[in-house]
Amino acid sequence: MPSSSLSLATDAADLASATTEKTNLLGMTPQALIDFFQTLGEKSFRATQVLKWMHHYGVDDFSQMTDLSKGLRQRLSEVAEIRAPKVVYHHYSEDGTRKWVLEVDAGSYVETVLIPAESHRRTLCVSSQVGCSLDCSFCSTGKQGFQRNLSAAEIIGQVWVAQRSFGPRKDTSNRPVTNVVMMGMGEPLLNYEPVLDAMRLMLDDKGYGLSKRRVTLSTSGVVPMIERLGDDIDVSLAISLHAATDELRNELVPINKKYNIDALITACQGYLKKCGDKRVITIEYTLIDGVNDSVTDAKVLAQRLQSLPCKINLIPFNPFPNTQYRKPSRNRVMAFQQALYDLGYTATIRSTRGDDIDAACGQLVGQVQDKTRRSAKYQQVIATSAP
Repeated sequence: MPSSSLSLATDAADLASATTEKTNLLGMTPQALIDFFQTLGEKSFRATQVLKWMHHYGVDDFSQMTDLSKGLRQRLSEVAEIRAPKVVYHHYSEDGTRKWVLEVDAGSYVETVLIPAESHRRTLCVSSQVGCSLDCSFCSTGKQGFQRNLSAAEIIGQVWVAQRSFGPRKDTSNRPVTNVVMMGMGEPLLNYEPVLDAMRLMLDDKGYGLSKRRVTLSTSGVVPMIERLGDDIDVSLAISLHAATDELRNELVPINKKYNIDALITACQGYLKKCGDKRVITIEYTLIDGVNDSVTDAKVLAQRLQSLPCKINLIPFNPFPNTQYRKPSRNRVMAFQQALYDLGYTATIRSTRGDDIDAACGQLVGQVQDKTRRSAKYQQVIATSAP
């Protein structure tokens, strides 16, 4: 075949492939799915039917959606799909924690973890980016660098995978996932629209029907997006603070150099005003031995937060390979907590779960095609500092 003919044939094949690409329905909000069905000439109630099949029952095969006509099921199979990230590894810890490694588009991996608690509560820790665009010094995820943001389908797909792992659901009021925290890999507020769409599905009764108090977004402090968030959705807000002074937080959480603690507190106060109820901010504070875990640190923290309605979640540092930081002793953790109690604060200590499968807070890693070269630089520092 002449080269020109071969080129034309290749172009035609590429065009055919592009025009037959199926639309993934999994990450669509209710309104987006209504719009999709209208393009097919279908009534809007079809969106409600398909939403329930996807998110209530975990069905990804249109042929099983028995309340749709046979013709519609056939057409959907031709133009659409329900595609969650592929599970490449899963492990269940002795304490009941479940961890999945999921392959997303472009061959990268992310992790999501389901953490059991008392009263039948199961909290899913969801990732929003492949790697993390920030570089908090005490977090294993940040040392991998950053590749890209996850799509809404890849974010809500983590909830879909976790819920489906418990098998078919006959009673949709009995939720395998009762709480979701956007605390996995990545900074959620730097992937704003996909995270927003995924959280809308979490809250919607046709999706996962979770209470606004049971969906929590955790941020390192992207102040402009906190201010915007309160206009777009009402969920619980957690702040990864980890230090009470700007000097120390600049080292631990570098975004503080751009948005300092005072600016962050002001943004949080504005967010609470928009919630319209007696909400509080959760302050996440990782205790690192000899760095930020003294009783004096606790007193400075209490003073810094006195104008912000909040509760404090203390997280003993979880070590990862080649880190310079150490986990504090239990005595230091308890002394820090007691100092906050004495000053009138609610302070809880997060139980370390899943550390036997590297699923504890700050330990999540994946396979990241790092665009920042941060991972290579980190490995070089380790190599040059080795004895």
